Formats: sequence, structure tokens, C-alpha cells
Amino acid sequence: MIPPQQNADFVAAMEDVLEVYHRPYDPQRPVVCLDEQSKQLVKETRTPIAARPGQHRREDYEYERNGTANIFMLFEPLAGWRHVKVTERRTKVDFAHLLRELVDDLDPEAEKIVLVMDNLNTHKTSSLYEAFEPAEARRIIEKLEIHYTPKHGSWLNMAETELSVLTRQCLDRRIPDKTTLEAEIDAWQTFRNEAEATIDWHFATVDARIKLKKLYPSIQV
Repeated sequence: MIPPQQNADFVAAMEDVLEVYHRPYDPQRPVVCLDEQSKQLVKETRTPIAARPGQHRREDYEYERNGTANIFMLFEPLAGWRHVKVTERRTKVDFAHLLRELVDDLDPEAEKIVLVMDNLNTHKTSSLYEAFEPAEARRIIEKLEIHYTPKHGSWLNMAETELSVLTRQCLDRRIPDKTTLEAEIDAWQTFRNEAEATIDWHFATVDARIKLKKLYPSIQV
């Protein structure tokens, strides 16, 4: 049985994120969702047989592991915009440099970037102090308004949904190395951004209070 306090923490974080998603679009305070995932790099040991009429492309069951890469997803749903960055590792420093890129290069005109992400151990403002001088870390933090999805509530992060689309449309196959991965993702990203593809999010706080009623703790009198 989940302790009432954990339920209360979940509900509070969930409603906070849903409130953010309900805000009207404001280019000076854009809502950006952040998530990441790992991708196993796999090299072929034998040349695949190309597809031909009436026959799919065929691959040998044997393959060679070629390390992993980390994929960061930044997704601004109301603008239909996403930026995907491939890194060799998933560290606090990698995360910190991504936030600086977001603030300085991707949304430089914004007064404040409203950032939605999960509570991964690297997703902390303290990571900025491990990558930059204190004044630089503070400058980046001042540009961010951070909202965390609740534990076990990653489905509330629209960047996770966009990563799922990326996986289905682009990454659901063997990719041999980081260079190929970056090229494939760049082509996918360009296509999605030009189409201004977005997510039609309908789930709101009023829905949560009905459909997820069991998660709400009993009021203590």
C-alpha cells in the first residue's frame, strides 16, 4: 500500500505540471519539456540483403555491440519545435551544457523558460555548478522556471512521448555508430520541425481528479 504522503507528493507534482500545460502560449515564457534515453549502437557482422519486390530487407541475427549513446530531447509542444542532441555519456556536465545551449542558443529571447522534466539524479540545478563557474551557473538558473514530474509519473512529460515517436519512426533498427545516429536524428528532427508536429494534450486537472481519484489522499481532519 502506498503511504498517503507519497500519494500527496504525486498529486501535488502532477497538478503542478498540468497547470503548466494549461497556460496559453507565451513566446517570452515558452514551456519546454526535457527527457533523455539511451540507444545501443549495433554494427552488422555480415552485409544485409537489400529489399526487393516481394521481399523485405534481411539482416543476419548476429551483430556486434558498439557502445551506447545518450539522446536528449528538448520539446516545445505549443510551438511544434524540438531539438535532439546526441552525447556519448549521460552525466551532470552533459546535462548542464544542454541547459546552457537551451538558454543561450535555442531560446535566447525568452525572459524565462518554463522547463518540465523528471527527477533524474542528473536533472538538478546543482549540476550547473559542477560544469561552470558559480556566476555562470546562477545566470543560467535565473533563466529557468523548473517543474518536475512526479516519481512514477513520467507519462506526464511530453518529451517522453516525443522520444517514443522518435524511436518508432527513426531508431527502431540497428544503428552502427554515433555519427550515423546523429545524421538519422537530424533528418527526423528537420522533418518534424518543418511539419510543426505537436501533441494535442487534453488531460487536465479536472480530469485527474475524476480519473485518478484513488491517488488522492483522504483529507486529514
